[in-house]
Amino acid sequence: MMTLANREPRLMMEGVLQDLSPGVPLTDGIVFGVSERMRAIKNKLKAIANSKVPVLIMGESGTGKDLIANIVHNLSPVCRGRFVRISCPAVPGPLFESELFGYEKGSFTGAHKQKIGRVELADGGTLFLDEIGDLSGDMQAKLLQVLQEGKFSAIGSSTDKKVELRVVCATNRRLECEIENKNFREDLFYRISVITITLPSLRERAVDIPALANYFVACYNERFNCRVGPISQRLMNEMERYHWPGNIRQLENVIKRYVVLGSEQEIAREMTPKQHFFSAPDMDFDDSLPLKKITKQVLREVERQIISKTLHRNNWNRREAAKALHISYRALLYKVKDAGIGVPCKFERSESDQACSVGV
Repeated sequence: MMTLANREPRLMMEGVLQDLSPGVPLTDGIVFGVSERMRAIKNKLKAIANSKVPVLIMGESGTGKDLIANIVHNLSPVCRGRFVRISCPAVPGPLFESELFGYEKGSFTGAHKQKIGRVELADGGTLFLDEIGDLSGDMQAKLLQVLQEGKFSAIGSSTDKKVELRVVCATNRRLECEIENKNFREDLFYRISVITITLPSLRERAVDIPALANYFVACYNERFNCRVGPISQRLMNEMERYHWPGNIRQLENVIKRYVVLGSEQEIAREMTPKQHFFSAPDMDFDDSLPLKKITKQVLREVERQIISKTLHRNNWNRREAAKALHISYRALLYKVKDAGIGVPCKFERSESDQACSVGV
């Protein structure tokens, strides 16, 4: 989720930590917004601030699980230790054990020097296992041993090392279903989920979109030395209705393009329903018509729907709609007339429109 490079995430984190510090009244921080579900998560984070129990963060990709993991670490008694992250699906299976536990020099071909594993690096701090649902069965068993006994053995070592750390895990999978399908150990699940935090998707907290969008605009204006203005209320309303399949990560990338290119069309284009390009409209056909003619009718209807929706999305401004569709203004006027798309009375063609449409 909010992966603003360098200073931006730190600024966001400092604001959250201040909000959640003991004795400081909780406010509607930018990370959490005003939605009830995020307020509940904020309260839960404050409640577990002084503990070191394992935490499982669940939610769709792009909802901010990594940021919440950082907050858990920074609020905990081990905050002065390291926050060590490992992405379970990013490390190939055969290499995961050495990445997690390290190895001794000469323990296998190519082990020219000792390697310290992530578990040992996180001693006294927090080990964050991102997308733990992708962890193999063998590694699940070895991780369970670390959680149960507080010790591990590096590859090639004959001795165990004791560690004291906090484990935070994240996943976009439903681990209960993975347990039923024998893909995840039930005993490990109960070990890592003493506290569970389930992050809502962005579409479930649409009321927070204006605050998040304005935050990203301000951050990227500063980072890229740009001066784009705030997003119009009309477009912001559209953003609150959009389903955001990529969640906050998608929102961040859209705002980044908006700041760099300075056009709200970059946001509107992102929200144009792409499925209309691939699904045929519900139409009645004469069984005697040849396929070629039926296909032509379907394409004509699909084009009419796309143009109509784009015009509506752009408040019936045909110049902006033409830009969004990547066609010339004249071509759009011709297609609107040919498709019989009626323009609402209050959006009647302006004088500039009429001048440009001469001869069309």
